[in-house]
Amino acid sequence: MTIQWFPGHMTRARREIQDKLKLIDIAIELLDARVPLSSRNPMIDEILLNKPRLILLNKADLADARTTEKWMAYFAGLGHTSLAIDSSTGTRVNEIPVKVKQLLHDKIEKQILKGMKPRAIRGLIVGIPNVGKSTLINRLAGRSIAATGDRPGVTKGQQWIKVGTEMELLDTPGILWPKFEDQLVGQRLAMTGAIREQVLNIEDIAFFAVKELAKRYWPELVERFGLTTAPPSDLDDADEIVRVMEDIGRKRGCLVSGGRVDLEKASGIILRELRAGNLGRISLESPDDLM
Repeated sequence: MTIQWFPGHMTRARREIQDKLKLIDIAIELLDARVPLSSRNPMIDEILLNKPRLILLNKADLADARTTEKWMAYFAGLGHTSLAIDSSTGTRVNEIPVKVKQLLHDKIEKQILKGMKPRAIRGLIVGIPNVGKSTLINRLAGRSIAATGDRPGVTKGQQWIKVGTEMELLDTPGILWPKFEDQLVGQRLAMTGAIREQVLNIEDIAFFAVKELAKRYWPELVERFGLTTAPPSDLDDADEIVRVMEDIGRKRGCLVSGGRVDLEKASGIILRELRAGNLGRISLESPDDLM
């Protein structure tokens, strides 16, 4: 499964972000806590230059807490401040303004020493599609302002949104990159719903999901779907992975004439269960994978 996806509005979004940088005090980079590295646009350092940055590991309530702690240590090692949040439930969202002020402390103090009244902090929210930017802004603002949805590409343009009296945030469309050099990145993003399913083969995505879950969370897979099959003896054997998918399909009644399993229907169930967090707290990559 080769994934390449770079809609025209994402090209415009990158250009518009660069045009707005001179107005920005801090960039707030939103990542998916389940796939922090895969959901991190490799062009972001080039786009943001040397702007102060706060990394938010969003959807942390769906991610493995132990793995999230490892990611926070990883980003600290790169010199970045990070915070694990969940914009949907509000987990630790109220800590964001505090972290922002800490990162801009020196700049604010200089303004005060010069006798200036610090103006509202201007933050830029950046991240890939469907990572929760608009949901986060609505949570911070305490009202529904930014359009939200459970599919990528909901935010089409930029808008400034006030957060209390001390912060203004600029929401931007999600930006993917022209080509995934590592196809694992594209596959993991497809699993979490960051790429429109219309351009992908749902069975291919579910196949990769089952392979990853069998590798990292086999007991959770067994418990959720009531599997009776043995774990794959070889994760690189496609027949072994399909065997697990068929078992899931049988358990969920995805049968067609002749008792065969409708793999497309089973694939949809697998991905919905995974994305909804029904298999428990799952992380699909770890800093340990980089070693």
